[in-house]
Amino acid sequence: MSEKVKYELEFPIQVSPSLLYQYISTPSGLSEWYADNVNSRGEIFTFIWEGSEEQAKLLTKKSDDKIKLQWLDDEDTAYYFELRIQVDAITKDVSLMITDFAEDEDEVEEGKMLWENMVSELKHILGSS
Repeated sequence: MSEKVKYELEFPIQVSPSLLYQYISTPSGLSEWYADNVNSRGEIFTFIWEGSEEQAKLLTKKSDDKIKLQWLDDEDTAYYFELRIQVDAITKDVSLMITDFAEDEDEVEEGKMLWENMVSELKHILGSS
């Protein structure tokens, strides 16, 4: 199995970190923009898209800061995806930082486009342009 390719994205979002955190860390928040439905039991999050489901394990969660999950398919690997809130110390501008892995170099663009679509949905919900 070949190594996955890590990539990172930054999306400025004009909302408070605490509000943004609700949307990236809770099943109800994530189901608004990331998947059709999201459930969690303990550390396991179940993401449902049009009938298919994927499970991820919660690795780290820090209030108003970040959430880091790992797909169960990637268990025992170093692969994960992380949604992190970054606040500029001077301007107080808020950005959502996303770290993810693609199967290979060819899929990085596809992965980025997917995140861009999902985050634009999130911005729409939050009323942030």
